[in-house]
Amino acid sequence: MAEKVAPAPNWPIVKGDFFFGDPESSVAVVTLGSHFGKLFTDIGAAIEGTAKTENIGLEKVIVNIISNPNIRFLILCGSEIMGHVTGQSLEALYKNGVKEGRIIDANGAIPFIENLNEEHLERFQKQVEFISMINNEDISTISAKVKELIGRDPGAYPEPPVVVEIKEKEVEEAIVEAPMAAEIAALQSRIQHLQFHMKTIGNFNKYAAGVYAGKVEGVVIGLLISIGILGLLALA
Repeated sequence: MAEKVAPAPNWPIVKGDFFFGDPESSVAVVTLGSHFGKLFTDIGAAIEGTAKTENIGLEKVIVNIISNPNIRFLILCGSEIMGHVTGQSLEALYKNGVKEGRIIDANGAIPFIENLNEEHLERFQKQVEFISMINNEDISTISAKVKELIGRDPGAYPEPPVVVEIKEKEVEEAIVEAPMAAEIAALQSRIQHLQFHMKTIGNFNKYAAGVYAGKVEGVVIGLLISIGILGLLALA
């Protein structure tokens, strides 16, 4: 039987939109923007829940994992968060880490990690195996993966729980926890996209106007030359 240890006291140690089950389970499930209730904790997962932001949201996921060495697998599933691109940002963090506080190659709007240091992130990367099922909402497929990973339980990670305090500034917390945060980020992304296309169209219009002006100028010059030649012929 796989060896188990006690997680940090009062685990899960940070609040969030999640359910928790058996703290000795080896599987955690992040459902991004999808809500499945307690489907996966009911079949054996240690914790399951959403993650809507690519900064504080990801930090909470990581803190709840490294504070429980029994968790050895992280399933990332459910619908991606538009604007925040939380799933891709978490996958980028796991694979690439952080440089100067920013998740390397993350596509999210604000992929900045402030409360976790390099040791915390390295512990997360070593402790769990990452299973990406982004945009998969098929309950039977996800459930089968949860059961498969529970069957592969290698036992607790051989280092004690790591407890990290997440400090949220009042303004940041209001933004991060607001239900419309993802939608606002999505709107900002779309506005930037429209601005880029408007600039492109403007440049194209300038080019077209230049071509048209060149054509008119060419016609006028041609007429003047033709008139000049006809005048010379008449004189001759």
